[in-house]
Amino acid sequence: QVQLMESGGESVQAGGSLRLSCVASSGYAARWNCLGWFRQIPGKEREGAAVLFLNNGHTEYVDSVKGRFTISQNKASNTVYLQMNNLKPEDTGTYYCALDRVSLPGLCLPSRRSSLFAVWGQGTQVTVSS
Repeated sequence: QVQLMESGGESVQAGGSLRLSCVASSGYAARWNCLGWFRQIPGKEREGAAVLFLNNGHTEYVDSVKGRFTISQNKASNTVYLQMNNLKPEDTGTYYCALDRVSLPGLCLPSRRSSLFAVWGQGTQVTVSS
């Protein structure tokens, strides 16, 4: 079973940037084809921020992060990144990466229910102060 580990979370001021990393313990593309970055604030449901369809590199973002966040992958190192620019206080939360297998590329969306994603990392904390 592949394992995921996130890193890169820090405390930053509004307007700053962070790059989160999600490293897989082994090759994941053979079994999984949709990787998502989710975030969660205590007391709120986990929200999908960005997804990457691993087969063709297609990306999708939730409206609140479009133009500010970029998801990308380095296949050689089994790593998926989330570059976050122009951070806002409302971006504060614990960020998780997760893997899923979808039957159609169009199902790999930030709105896809988090409960459908089968493999999760432990999360990394991002705090944005105003």
